[in-house]
Amino acid sequence: MNRVFITSTGSFLPNEPVSNHEMENFLGLLNDIPSRTKDIFLRKNGIKTRYYALDQQQHTTHKAYEMAALAIKNCIDCSTLSYNEVDMLSTATTQSDLPVPGFASMVHAESGIGRCSIASHQSVCAASMMAIQHAYLQVKSGNSKNAICCAAELPSRMFKSKRFIGQNAFALKNTTLPIEIDFLRWMLSDGAGAMLLQNEATQQSLSLEIDWVDIKSYAHAYEVCMYTGANKSENGNVEKTWLDYDTIAEANAAGAINLKQDMHLVDNIVKIGIQRFFELVDEDRFVPQDIDWLVCHYSSHHFKPQIVDLLQKGGVEIAPEKWFTNLYTVGNVGSASIFVMLDELMKSGKLASGQKILCIVPESGRFITGYMMLTVRTSVGSQKVSFSDKIEEIKAPEIRVQDKPVQEWLVRQLTGVWFDFERGLQQVPIVKKIFKGKLTLEEYKRLLVNLRQQVIDGSQWIARAASNVSMEYFPVRSAFIRHSSDEHRDYQILEKNYINCGGTETEILTGIKNIGSEALSAYMFHRASQPNPFDLLGGMFIIEGLGNRVSGKWGRAIQQQLNLDKDQVSFFIYHESSDANDNHFERFEQAIQSELLTKEIAEKIVKTAKVVAKLYTLQLEEIDNF
Repeated sequence: MNRVFITSTGSFLPNEPVSNHEMENFLGLLNDIPSRTKDIFLRKNGIKTRYYALDQQQHTTHKAYEMAALAIKNCIDCSTLSYNEVDMLSTATTQSDLPVPGFASMVHAESGIGRCSIASHQSVCAASMMAIQHAYLQVKSGNSKNAICCAAELPSRMFKSKRFIGQNAFALKNTTLPIEIDFLRWMLSDGAGAMLLQNEATQQSLSLEIDWVDIKSYAHAYEVCMYTGANKSENGNVEKTWLDYDTIAEANAAGAINLKQDMHLVDNIVKIGIQRFFELVDEDRFVPQDIDWLVCHYSSHHFKPQIVDLLQKGGVEIAPEKWFTNLYTVGNVGSASIFVMLDELMKSGKLASGQKILCIVPESGRFITGYMMLTVRTSVGSQKVSFSDKIEEIKAPEIRVQDKPVQEWLVRQLTGVWFDFERGLQQVPIVKKIFKGKLTLEEYKRLLVNLRQQVIDGSQWIARAASNVSMEYFPVRSAFIRHSSDEHRDYQILEKNYINCGGTETEILTGIKNIGSEALSAYMFHRASQPNPFDLLGGMFIIEGLGNRVSGKWGRAIQQQLNLDKDQVSFFIYHESSDANDNHFERFEQAIQSELLTKEIAEKIVKTAKVVAKLYTLQLEEIDNF
């Protein structure tokens, strides 16, 4: 089975963005009276601008299949593929321009693509995931070398005021529409998106590898919720479709052709979607903490707090900066939304190799959940690795002081030690290779082997230091003990990274210290064995400073230039977030803020920091010198 990559994306949004106060200029007034509900629904959905394939005379400017073709053009033009090389076309929409033939046939004819296989998928929002899954499986199985999948929506023509003239329900209400129609009028918008799937990653820019696609229908358990072509009876059943009326005019008068959503059922989509989220976690399909981007098609801002709340109740919290959406600027484009969001994210410059993107597309038609996991892939040499490696940009770890002269002196001295330390690191051969993007996979593996032998000693010397702190200095002793517990897992992460890079467990477990590591460990154990070894705070300052200021930069650089996954560089990247967020520096600050800090102890802390800085540098200079 082939690996499958999204190698290019494209989108098309018709005409100019339409602001909230302009909407009725395009959709029209009902009985020449401004809507009394528009502002209420807009506050709930949070949308500020959207796009319409309508002009202000309510004439359609683009058909859905035309917008799909324009999105495909944008996608192919951003790739190295020609139109005649496309193997298959997989399309999605909620409502095609024509009942017959299929949407894919209309898009194919308009797109300029040569002879190919096609597939039409018609649902509501989840039609997008159906189209993607079909294309994904075609390429994965080898039946197609590549596939274009796309989606387009044109709901605005369903909501223009002229559509409701002569309808019985509207006439009875005089100037208002039933709520199940009215609120959709202020939510849905037009547009199209496309993506190119291939069995190889692009060599020119980043690609998104499709790890898996999961679609589940719950139609067996729920009544129809979002629908057109019928009216529901009081018992919730669909008994007469628009084709069962004697004439189309009669069906229209009865409102059977209107697009509706059952407001009593719609909130179930959040519960079902989060239920499936946790099922996928339990099935080991993904780990929530590994998600770098959550691309969730929530159709209205109204649903986001509900999603966040249910995730938190299940023990999952996804940081706000990891959520990606363009709902508020592009609008709810139905099945096209996931395509348009991924197109914007792909071109945002925010993605880095190895990042995990979880896509969620729920549907309220008769309730469907769609999930897709993507991994960002960057070809070697396709992205320039950049670093803040100028001396004047170096920043020492920040330490808070309490306006005490001894503390202030200590911080000034440690800052100077840090500047000298990082300048020295930049001259180390293996660090230079990381900076210049010249590191090989084998060199990276050797770096892990060399670091592991000293890292495994970390928790041990901290524990020894704690055992030599007398009880009268209990707060400092507790800080050492907690720190030892944190450090205990570091070497396990490093070992897993090595094995995930192709190394064997035997190799990493039987490695020995290089001469720099021997010197560093020996010094740390020596100092830890002294009574009340407070000077080791200087060593902690250097080592935790590496995690806080340097390791994440190294990890991302190695990940980019070697095209690695997160689980191959997590030792470095974990340190950046862990040392910044797990109170490592807060503990250091608490220790130096203690009343125990004297000028004599401060001087010892500075000396130990200088020694540890030199020996850590030596460890990296003496790679493989056993």
